[in-house]
Amino acid sequence: MSELFSNIEAFVWSPFLLIPLLLGTGLWLTIRLGLLQLRKLRPALRLGLMERSDEGGEGDISQYEALATALAATVGVGNIVGVATAIGTGGPGALFWMWITGLVGMASKYSESFLGVRFRKTDSAGEQLGGPQIYLRNAIPGPVGTTLGVLFAVFASLAAFGIGNLTQANAVASNLESAFGVDPVAAGAVLFVATGAVLLGGIKAIGKVTSAFVPLMIVLYIGAAIWVLIVNIADVPAALALIFTDAFTGTAAAGGFAGAGIILVIQMGVARGLFSNESGMGSAAIAASAAKTFHPVRQGLVSMTQTFIDTIVVVTFTGLVIITTGVWQDGGDAGAMTARAFSAGLPGHWGDSVVALSVVFFAFSTILGWSYYGERSFESLVGRVGIRPYRSIFTVVVFIGATTQLQTVWALSGALNGLMAVPNLIGLVILSGLIARETKAYLDFDPQLRATAEQVAEWEKQQKVA
Repeated sequence: MSELFSNIEAFVWSPFLLIPLLLGTGLWLTIRLGLLQLRKLRPALRLGLMERSDEGGEGDISQYEALATALAATVGVGNIVGVATAIGTGGPGALFWMWITGLVGMASKYSESFLGVRFRKTDSAGEQLGGPQIYLRNAIPGPVGTTLGVLFAVFASLAAFGIGNLTQANAVASNLESAFGVDPVAAGAVLFVATGAVLLGGIKAIGKVTSAFVPLMIVLYIGAAIWVLIVNIADVPAALALIFTDAFTGTAAAGGFAGAGIILVIQMGVARGLFSNESGMGSAAIAASAAKTFHPVRQGLVSMTQTFIDTIVVVTFTGLVIITTGVWQDGGDAGAMTARAFSAGLPGHWGDSVVALSVVFFAFSTILGWSYYGERSFESLVGRVGIRPYRSIFTVVVFIGATTQLQTVWALSGALNGLMAVPNLIGLVILSGLIARETKAYLDFDPQLRATAEQVAEWEKQQKVA
């Protein structure tokens, strides 16, 4: 099974399938949207992090809570173990390709979140239901859209148990055991109870919990990383130079010749970049669809900032800590590599403790975010009746993940991640004209995202008349 999943993952993430599709789609959307991720980043950050809500907008949770839920799902083990894996296998240049994936991925994240709100609907319980499983069916006519939507829903329902459950719970238990001697069964029991308690409240409870502790966990982690970088400040310029040179030479990457090294460094950077920020996968569009907003463009821009925070901020700090301390050259376990890097700059045993606690908080938040992604995807297949059984099984699997050794799950998670991204990326290319057209129309009217609900409603009336 392990060999089978590894082969599937290798095919999905080969330079002949997902990597060109992912980068190509992000680049195409970047061009169609006129570098939107750079032009509108500042007002998007203001709206999402400072104003936090579109008062009077329809939805289940605030824009900030939707952003926090998406951040909870993405700022996880991938930001710690994933970055170390990419650099340890592909060399420091892999961080450059993670940046590229993040930058073009911001356009993909905007587009899928825009579509999520644009085509969302209200389910039988009165909650907003949206995401690729909805907009692929409704925006693309005929069997093509239906097929893409169903494929996404199936892959996302299954992927949630891998990337968003088993791997995260296992990371929590193993880190608590190694750092603090906590029995995995005890850790699994606490995770089981905590996850079940939050999931009972649905997206509103998830939004409140994640919005409270996601900012705290990110600030604490980055604060520790800054300390390490200050200790190694003299090595930062050389580390940055190495990242850029190694990105195009592959000299530090494994491989028999330079060409193989370059391919590997790109492959590791793109694959782990997507694993970290999930841009193009379509998952964040599910959280965006629940946000209270009075126009899809506004929520799309807020959701776009999630990729910026995840990759350009958190991933960068992790990568620089690993490179400046030199531990990437030692090899060994990826999780231990990050812990060794922090230990090299923090006093005493703080490094191990910071990484262990960060994994715990990052992973638990990811479990909460992905539980929502999985249940909404499953709901689109079987209806509202499927939510309660899905939540129950998901909660039980958390305990299984914490108490079981999972050698094959990482490969399976990587394969499912890639497979759920494929139908979404195809859909984004097909719908790129609609995205660009409606985005331009709104931003011509409200370039700084300062319009009120009444002003937007009046503008929309004028658009319909025109």
